[in-house]
Amino acid sequence: MKVAEIAKLLGGQVEGDGGREINGVASLDTAGTADLAFVDGARALERAAASTAGCVLIPQGATLARHTTIAVANPKLALIRAAALIMPVRAPVGGVHASALVDQSARLSPDVSVGAHAVIEADTKIGARAVIGAGVVVSRGAQVGDDSVLHSGVHIYPEVQIGNRVEIHSGAIIGADGFGYVFAEGRHEKFPQLGGVVVEDDVEIGANSTIDRGSLGTTIIGAGTKIDNLVQIAHNVRIGRHCVIAAQTGISGSVEIGSYVVIGGQVGVGDKVRIEDQAVIGAQAGIPSGKVIRRGSRIWGTPARPMSEFKKTYAQIVNLPNLARRVKELTKLVAAAKQEG
Repeated sequence: MKVAEIAKLLGGQVEGDGGREINGVASLDTAGTADLAFVDGARALERAAASTAGCVLIPQGATLARHTTIAVANPKLALIRAAALIMPVRAPVGGVHASALVDQSARLSPDVSVGAHAVIEADTKIGARAVIGAGVVVSRGAQVGDDSVLHSGVHIYPEVQIGNRVEIHSGAIIGADGFGYVFAEGRHEKFPQLGGVVVEDDVEIGANSTIDRGSLGTTIIGAGTKIDNLVQIAHNVRIGRHCVIAAQTGISGSVEIGSYVVIGGQVGVGDKVRIEDQAVIGAQAGIPSGKVIRRGSRIWGTPARPMSEFKKTYAQIVNLPNLARRVKELTKLVAAAKQEG
């Protein structure tokens, strides 16, 4: 597409060669003369000056001499939109692969794509334009909504409900039993895991992440929530809308998470924790069982505490070697003074 065409579709303002052809998107460091790149801050603007990008998306009010630019309100968001225009995702070929096993009672929309060796069990429902990748298992009674994509090797357990426009990456398992036991009479007895999982619309779930079914209730992932790779979500967890959960986070059973919550990588959340709307949890934080994180809080550390408080504590921890050395020196001085006295 020509720069001027892209600008018109994005509602941006062109400076430079509006007739330049653009056929790809790239970072500032790797972009060539036919690529579109973006800047999202003053430092990136300095880097862009040395870029060979054919066109650069810049914030409104910024300038970039000797470059063709499109000024927009949000360059990063504009790049997302532009990429969909310039490099649209190739539509999958519809139909069911000859090696796939589809139960006669399964209800598949005519335009569904089912890959090699996929298994779709009895009483399932697959929505319009859904893509079921190679080796995927959609178990008895499960539902997959319109335009959802299950990449190769995903396993959907019985009765799980997947909404519309959901993307689940390879190796993810949705609906396995939760980790619940009662210790009695010298042994661990498994508590019934009879509930379900509901994944609402526009959710993305990363590779090798796991979401357990409820024990007697339902595990819920709210609309628009994005879950990274290698995340464990236990039974009866309820996550609100448009949350972001980074890799290697573990969320224990019966946790309640509000909407627009951000959880960093390797966070550990104890059971029955409540995290209210718009809270931010720093990477590697540990939240003890039963704790309540209030709306809009920013916390960090183990055990988790307000981020401003943790930063002060961390600075003191870093300074401990110096403090220990001073204490040692003072101890020697005190001992010497006693000897002289």
